[in-house]
Amino acid sequence: MKRVAIFISGGGSNMVTLAESMTGDHPARPVLVLSNNADAGGLKKAEAMGIPTAVVDHRPFKGDRPGFEAALQAELDKAQPDILCLAGFMRVLTAGFVEPWKGRMLNIHPSLLPKYRGLHTHARALEAGDAEHGCTVHEVTPELDDGPLLGQARVPVLENDTPDTLAARVLEMEHKLYPAVLRRFAAGDKTPVLLP
Repeated sequence: MKRVAIFISGGGSNMVTLAESMTGDHPARPVLVLSNNADAGGLKKAEAMGIPTAVVDHRPFKGDRPGFEAALQAELDKAQPDILCLAGFMRVLTAGFVEPWKGRMLNIHPSLLPKYRGLHTHARALEAGDAEHGCTVHEVTPELDDGPLLGQARVPVLENDTPDTLAARVLEMEHKLYPAVLRRFAAGDKTPVLLP
């Protein structure tokens, strides 16, 4: 049974779908939800689900990313996870943190990578006139929103879409894609999941 730590910064909707999926014959279980924001709504949701939580506020570490990441790792050392899932964690992690977790850390990104790394992906897809948009789960590497693809889900871009309406439809697909990828990944299978 693989032990999973989930990193969040906000409401934690992807964390909830991941945690809810890890039941029954699933090859993994959540052992920690960790946030850089003590006010993250996802922390209360995790507590209500009986998942241990921890907070490492990044603000006292201003300019000291190694110190922040050492504090993150100290929490991971307590929980002993096998897999890390970034689920709306809004801090960029350095190579010093990422490398020891190589091949064991996943992220979900709201675009069809390699398109639109970084922020404001929905607005950028609309500005480009794209016919489709979506989300990607990938292994985390030191390069931002890079790394081997483990799954993608596509949604059509509609004529009257705004960044908000497009984001809402992509989020629905994130909630299907991430649990599907994690189940396969935790079982040792890195074959990409493609939806629909």
